[in-house]
Amino acid sequence: MKGKEWYQADDVAQEYDDKRFSDGGRHIDRRERQAVLEALSPVDGKNVLEIACGTGRFTVMLAERGAEIVGLDISGPMLVQGRDKASEAGVGDAVEFMRGDAGRLPFPDDHFDAVFAMRFFHLADPPVKFLTEMARVSKDVVFFDTFNRFSSRSVYNWLLPMGSRLYARFEVEQLLDGAGLSLADEAHDFVLPYGLYREIPNEIAGHLREMDTALRGSLVGEKLASVSYWTAQV
Repeated sequence: MKGKEWYQADDVAQEYDDKRFSDGGRHIDRRERQAVLEALSPVDGKNVLEIACGTGRFTVMLAERGAEIVGLDISGPMLVQGRDKASEAGVGDAVEFMRGDAGRLPFPDDHFDAVFAMRFFHLADPPVKFLTEMARVSKDVVFFDTFNRFSSRSVYNWLLPMGSRLYARFEVEQLLDGAGLSLADEAHDFVLPYGLYREIPNEIAGHLREMDTALRGSLVGEKLASVSYWTAQV
């Protein structure tokens, strides 16, 4: 997996949320939370697994809404941050954070009601083993996002130290088919790349987000979207 050592560094874990989701990055965080909730809701009483949970942004959010959730990540420092967040939110008893390999999930078949991964498949190489494992341990929903090949992300990718795996639609369809999953829903967003939002103040980013959201509803916006959210069923 790309960036495995980088994500396990202590300083990365400590600064991860601030670097990505402060200022204009709040618009990214808001949209991602919305996408997760739309895919998994209602979550109250559900048994959920989050792959590559990082610092627990979504793990804690779902626990606050009544889910029993396991957050799995390769990074010990990230998991420490996640446990602290869960404790501060008062949901420590509803969350279990585990260090583990997403390519070999330590759970039996059909163990969870839903399995999801955000900000993971751009690092997954090869991705098929990860999606197959997610499908194996889910008895209903599998949800994930991808960065798109024919979008502004292609340009932004050149500036990243690790780069990202970018996906065309047919590649996602092949992945789903190979994992025995059926596509149930999809959404496409962010004509403007993530990096632009992170570099500007929240006030300016808000105006750009309004324009971006307006484009999202058009055929052009869907074709140029840099991020896609995929909801699949076992």
